[in-house]
Amino acid sequence: MLIIGENLNVISKKIGQAFKERDPAPIREMAEAETKAGVDVIDLNLGPARKAGAELMEWVVKTVQEVTDLMLCLDTTNVEAIEAGLKACKKKALINSISARPERLDALMPLAKKYNAAYIALSLGVEGIPRDANERALLTAEHLAKAAEYGIPEEDMWVDPIVLPTNTQQIQVQGCTEFMMMLGDIAPACKSTCGLSNISNGAPDHLRPILNRTYAIFLKRYGMYSAIADAFDQELQTIAKGGRPEIEALVHKVMDGEAVSLTGLSKEETDYVKTARVLVGQTLYSDSWLDL
Repeated sequence: MLIIGENLNVISKKIGQAFKERDPAPIREMAEAETKAGVDVIDLNLGPARKAGAELMEWVVKTVQEVTDLMLCLDTTNVEAIEAGLKACKKKALINSISARPERLDALMPLAKKYNAAYIALSLGVEGIPRDANERALLTAEHLAKAAEYGIPEEDMWVDPIVLPTNTQQIQVQGCTEFMMMLGDIAPACKSTCGLSNISNGAPDHLRPILNRTYAIFLKRYGMYSAIADAFDQELQTIAKGGRPEIEALVHKVMDGEAVSLTGLSKEETDYVKTARVLVGQTLYSDSWLDL
């Protein structure tokens, strides 16, 4: 599983200020740090970027490319800024993202075609967030039809089923996982991605990493190609690269409905099992699930 570093983000006070002041130093430092941490792609999240968005995106892309040659993921709702970023990218870029809403498809699909860019096909339609795996499949079919209309190859489409927080949308966790089991049949040539950190939104900070890592194992098992995540979670990086097979095997047992005894397990192994039980819906989410 590839990791798309999420840390070069306007919501960071330091990065947001650097964007505003056009201060290249913090931008370069973060891009270098993410590259050193081992990410495969760097997400450049400018947010809405309503004011001078095109100029800002061009500047950010050029600044980041001074210190890394990693693939860049252009993340903003400003269409003009997306195009400015695509023009500035030295290599194939990834557009984050194109929803299945007609206005976004009509605005951004021509840019994906024109600049030979890959893009994240977001499972978000006119009715909002999908409720289950089947609705995610229907939205993916809409994306496939539009890609065919523009002559864009399926391998340039990175399907995002939308990961939702387990503390408020526990049933949706299964909907996303079930969809990943279907995706290979629906669109075998497509890639996939997700905002992995969404799974732990709203959870206490000290519990977020175990949620993110455990759900990464879920999605990785069913072929998730990449995940937008914290570049500096080295344990997550290790899992993504296949470096914790024993932990993955343990989590898979929970996913398969096996009764896993906690007797004799280490604290780390126990935490993964308890978290997996929350994610499959065996245990109701609470902020104290690791203590129960």
